[in-house]
Amino acid sequence: MSSPVHSSELLAQVAALPALPGVYRYFDASDALLYVGKAINLKRRVSSYFQKDHGGTRIGHMVSKIVRMETTVVRSEAEALLLENNLIKTLNPKYNILFRDDKSYPYLKITGISIHDGNLKAPPSQAYPRIAYYRGSTDKKHRYFGPYPNAWAVKETILLLQKVFRLRTCEDSVFTNRTRPCLLYQIKRCSAPCVEHIGPEDYAADVAHAEAMLRGEADALLKTLEARMMAHSDKLEFEQAAEIRNQIKALASVLHQQSVETTDDRDVDILAVKVQGGKACVNLAMVRGGRHLGDRAYFPVHVEDSTAIAQADLEENNSNQRSPDGRSQPVKHVESRVLEAFVAQHYLQVAPPPVLVVSDPVDTSLLRALSEQVGQRIAAVSQPREERRVWLEMAEKNAQLQLARLLAEEGSQQARTRALVDALDLPQDDIDQLTIECFDISHTAGENTQASCVVFHHHKMQSSEYRRYKIEGITGGDDYAAMRQVLTRRYSKVAEAQRDAGGAEVAQGSARLPDIVLIDGGKGQVGVAREVFTELGLDLSRIVGVEKGEGRKVGLEELVFCDGRDKVYLGKDSAALMLVAQIRDEAHRFAITGMRAARAKVRVGGSSLEEIPGVGPKKRARLLQRFGGVRGVEDASVDDLMTVEGISAALAEDIYKALH
Repeated sequence: MSSPVHSSELLAQVAALPALPGVYRYFDASDALLYVGKAINLKRRVSSYFQKDHGGTRIGHMVSKIVRMETTVVRSEAEALLLENNLIKTLNPKYNILFRDDKSYPYLKITGISIHDGNLKAPPSQAYPRIAYYRGSTDKKHRYFGPYPNAWAVKETILLLQKVFRLRTCEDSVFTNRTRPCLLYQIKRCSAPCVEHIGPEDYAADVAHAEAMLRGEADALLKTLEARMMAHSDKLEFEQAAEIRNQIKALASVLHQQSVETTDDRDVDILAVKVQGGKACVNLAMVRGGRHLGDRAYFPVHVEDSTAIAQADLEENNSNQRSPDGRSQPVKHVESRVLEAFVAQHYLQVAPPPVLVVSDPVDTSLLRALSEQVGQRIAAVSQPREERRVWLEMAEKNAQLQLARLLAEEGSQQARTRALVDALDLPQDDIDQLTIECFDISHTAGENTQASCVVFHHHKMQSSEYRRYKIEGITGGDDYAAMRQVLTRRYSKVAEAQRDAGGAEVAQGSARLPDIVLIDGGKGQVGVAREVFTELGLDLSRIVGVEKGEGRKVGLEELVFCDGRDKVYLGKDSAALMLVAQIRDEAHRFAITGMRAARAKVRVGGSSLEEIPGVGPKKRARLLQRFGGVRGVEDASVDDLMTVEGISAALAEDIYKALH
């Protein structure tokens, strides 16, 4: 029987669903997305949520919140799976396992074109390609190798290629203006193509050999170099033969040091998952070109809620639908669900290699969907042998270590949060939701005043929510006026939202007042905060000031208030003081870096480029890269500016006029 909390319109919508594959989305009263799911049969799957009482389970808690639903019909299970994970990735539903990418993967880039591409009249900077570290979207103008798990792996590979093939790493602007070899030539890390110590044909051959090595063709490469060495020797060209001999020696040494494998596994991803204490870690290790490049750890959110709902979903599906042989679908472990969520979300943006070595089985329908997406067969091996087994055991060990570290850190942070809640006598209903915003002011002798606001909740700093405020219209060095301005700008919308709510709880998504507004300062700064909050009609009890102790010594700080409470001394060994100090120091660091950046712009004229219409971040980056900085751009002529990609004649004129 359906629950009475659901409207007749929603239940009618459920009853009218087609028996087709698709994706469904549930929303709550504030229109926040609760859950995204896929189904081979939308009508049967969605109906199962509303046809029984789920009690006080996690799925029951979620279903009780559903007030609206959206569905999308697709052609196949594979399409449903890909759409489901695209929506999870972009919309961040509350009850789905979600992997957040902290940053894009780095690549090794070989720029320009090679002589083998047939363009013998290419400019020198293109005829002599450059190897470089790269992070961002790829294009067809250059050649990219990777992705690599971290920057260190890319830079280590570049160093390797420098040792063996002596390819250039300098910027094109440096390359075209050299008149003599640089230090890298002297230490045998570059063949000095900038001053034509090597011809384009020979350099192109080195580039081709470097690419072969990156593709894992080490054996074939060694044989090719040996054949070239013998050919030079037969022609009595002993100097050239000696050069290749040295290259072979360096390559052999590097291959030995890097433990490059000679197995058939050139490109493989190794995925190991560990779950403990409601947290999970997926360790991704990469093998590219036969070399183990290192690993990277991922920590998903919503693990407990999502796996509980998915399990209940599977049990309901088993009761309604059996396989052709009469057996129900096998129960999946939490590890398998986490791993499948990672594979589905991660490889939406990163092309998968042909082989995945996994610690737990992966659904074959997921592999089929990925194979269709990339146009090649993707295989998953969950019980590897020999070399692959060693790789997987290493990944499993690293996942276990990373998860243990996370649990230790979170346990420490939770203890600090609870200690602060106890010290301030705050409600303890849900300390995970405790939100703290901290403000600090920074300037240089009264100039370039910046205010920072950093945010803490869920037991950690939330850097994506940090804000900087440029303070203007005050007397230089007046920290009280700066604090008044930033607090007014920050909380005016909060006061407006509270007035609109008329005393009711502010709707989710609207500006809200944090539980604690932490002010880095004593009575004076707290007094300013009191004035602002009084004017805006906000709760004065939220304001907490951090006053320096006797002699301004660390550990002697006191908390001051503006609602009549006495000062609180936490003690230098207090976990609560450690949390307060952590947040305050982060606010100070964030304000200092903003102030220094603003000061640097003023000193070198960096803001000039930003103010020119038509010069966005990408064009600005290309200009700075091409001319080595703002002063180089200022010294460039209109013709020089036009040589930069994306800079037209008209825009070059505008840039030149703006800078002169």
